[in-house]
Amino acid sequence: MTPPKTSDRKRLLATRSIDRARNTAAGGRAKASKRPAAPMEDYGIFGPESVAWRVWGYPTSLTIGFQRSVVVEELDPFLLASVEATNKVRTQARTRYDRTIRYFATVAFADSRTVVKASEMLMKVHARNVGTEPVSGLRFDANDPDSQLWILLTGWHSVLYAYEKYGPGKLSAEDERRYWADCATAAELQTCDPDKVPRTREGIRAYFEEMRPRLAASEATQSMMHHLLNAEVMFPPLPAVLRPAGWITSRFLRAATIATMPRWQRQMASLRQSRLTDSAIVLPMRIAFRLGATSARRQLRLLAAISPGTVAVVEPMFLGITPERQETLTPADAFQRHGVPTPPVLYEQMHPAS
Repeated sequence: MTPPKTSDRKRLLATRSIDRARNTAAGGRAKASKRPAAPMEDYGIFGPESVAWRVWGYPTSLTIGFQRSVVVEELDPFLLASVEATNKVRTQARTRYDRTIRYFATVAFADSRTVVKASEMLMKVHARNVGTEPVSGLRFDANDPDSQLWILLTGWHSVLYAYEKYGPGKLSAEDERRYWADCATAAELQTCDPDKVPRTREGIRAYFEEMRPRLAASEATQSMMHHLLNAEVMFPPLPAVLRPAGWITSRFLRAATIATMPRWQRQMASLRQSRLTDSAIVLPMRIAFRLGATSARRQLRLLAAISPGTVAVVEPMFLGITPERQETLTPADAFQRHGVPTPPVLYEQMHPAS
């Protein structure tokens, strides 16, 4: 068989990555394939030696870490207004979970072309989500840099917190420094300023203290947080015999997620859980996640149940499939190589000066 020409191969790679990006932003839900996973073009923006891969690749990240992230995010009134504007988190909860988890995983593990295409596409989707926050009367914009920074830091902080509490334990000082440097790298895929990303645990705490006076928990906020703490909304339809197990799993995940939240956030959200439950939930969750981490295939099967669209994104990483080029790119290099405008440039194009 005659190998494809270089130009044809580039078009094929571009089409494949664009399709992955579209699925990421628009909610593709491909089931786990029985065919061998295709190698990525490259290692993306982090790669196997990064702390980001180690932390985000542990089973705590796309379960407790993800659930904590989306719950805590709702304390921002402007983000809540953005979510409520579409109401799809309630009416299409499983689809929304799948899309968001897939995007999280794409940033961490996909190749550079897929990452920047997904960044561009998500910005275009968010561009339609603007309006007025009902209490303050101020404008909300899903692509607003401050809002994007809140989402970024809440996500990366939640994933690390879950990893340390229910996973292998606290990172070393050097690994923690590298983790937050990876977070600043991820910020280049959004409209927020990477220089505003704290690089230490103390800096993250200071950021949340600074944000605290701007947060609020209206009845709508509390209702949304309680809704997002119900993990059953992301489960597939279960046969009657498995529904009790689904309910129990959901309750364990809820308790484990609440146990990671500081008391002031729980009080705002009217989330009540005893200190005894906070302590008792740790050991069984650590055991469950450790067992899950022993088998890549098992992790992929579980992921296929809660976020089928994410399987194709993480499969090469979990199975150790070598990419076509064993390299990582900075976001700046990735945007340039693949001809995609950076988020600040795209945001400026969407909001031209009057």
